[in-house]
Amino acid sequence: MPPSILDQVTIYKNGSITNSSSDKPCKRRICNSLLVEDQKATIRGVVYDFLSKSRSEKSLISLGVGDASSFPAFQQGQDVSKAIIDSVSSEKFNGYAPSCGIPFSRRAVADYLSWGVEYAGIGEDDVFLTCGGTQAVQICLTVLSNSRDGCKPNILLPNPGFPLYESLSMLNGIETRFYDLVPDQNWELDLGQIKTLSDSHTVAIVIINPNNPSGAVYSRSHLHQIAETAGELNLLVIADEIYGHMVFGGNKFVPMAGFASIAPVITIGGLSKRWLVPGWRLGWLAICDPQGFLRQSQVKEAIQTLMNIVSGPASIIQAAVPGLLSGSNQDFHNNVLKLLESSADTCYEKIGQIKALSCYSKPQGGMFIMVEVKTSLLAGINDDMDFARELIKEESVLVLPGSVIGLKNWVRIFLGVPVDLMREAFDRINSFSERHLLTA
Repeated sequence: MPPSILDQVTIYKNGSITNSSSDKPCKRRICNSLLVEDQKATIRGVVYDFLSKSRSEKSLISLGVGDASSFPAFQQGQDVSKAIIDSVSSEKFNGYAPSCGIPFSRRAVADYLSWGVEYAGIGEDDVFLTCGGTQAVQICLTVLSNSRDGCKPNILLPNPGFPLYESLSMLNGIETRFYDLVPDQNWELDLGQIKTLSDSHTVAIVIINPNNPSGAVYSRSHLHQIAETAGELNLLVIADEIYGHMVFGGNKFVPMAGFASIAPVITIGGLSKRWLVPGWRLGWLAICDPQGFLRQSQVKEAIQTLMNIVSGPASIIQAAVPGLLSGSNQDFHNNVLKLLESSADTCYEKIGQIKALSCYSKPQGGMFIMVEVKTSLLAGINDDMDFARELIKEESVLVLPGSVIGLKNWVRIFLGVPVDLMREAFDRINSFSERHLLTA
């Protein structure tokens, strides 16, 4: 009987692998991923670290993580359980789903993404169902990492942005180049900077709209300009629309797929935010390429191949998708938007009353707002990390330091809490700021 792998090798502390029969070091070494060298550099790592440091006897108010599903006020009118119950009780979806997703569910997503979008051209075969938006991003970046000319590809990411893109780019050997979102211009892209950053090895640009973390919603004209720039530079647009249609204050969500005739678009979305079911882990990516820009690079074929390797979302969740996308939950969606808008209004008003904080624009959609911290006015607070760390110690209010998402001396605040809780949180933030305020 041949020896097992564990019998054949020994892994030493320094990472060397040796053959147990000869104890001679092998050439191969096991190396830690760069991503585990500093867990505190991730959103979850920072949140976990801060929560462990809370010393206040006050109840925790978390404004750091984007999950409103735990608040009953946000669940009013929610009718997602029926779709799951019907899926389970039918006993038709207990087996494996097709690699790319159940056909009628893919068709439902295609129809949802195409509704009211000129030139969308998204069909059932263009949609791939994934384990949340995270897997959709992972699949996109894995496919784009395969460079035919042997040169390292690069991708353009927003700053501030969502750290997942940088982490997964690193894992896939893709160089990251960051373009700035301009705070005093509704966090729009600097298109001149995009042209400067791009070169012949740039494979894509990521656009997050409605925007996480700023709460901005981009206008049709700005999205058109982005598409024209991407088309001029021969770039694929990865449109992260996980907060799609979550807009308020009279603003309108414009899907990027409507500009796919100018530049090819891969749309990333899912159920987690709009339907408040992040634990269901149902996401999608959809290719919109009416001009066939991606045909030569065989991006779609590569995605299909990868989907045959990875595991997709649970069959019973996939089967519930058509019912959820049918529009029957509109009262629920309206209630969520009403609550988010009230929370955003309250947050923006309270920020204006605190000397050490400032905000350039009220959120127009999504679930977050970016707030600048004037550290020069606060004693013992050198940067955003200090601000967030001391705030949770003294007042048990959790906010996310902007350094984690690319913007030092800012913090990201989650809006998906009831208004009364937002008021209490800012009363505590105000008390904290007044205690640390430097006197002239």
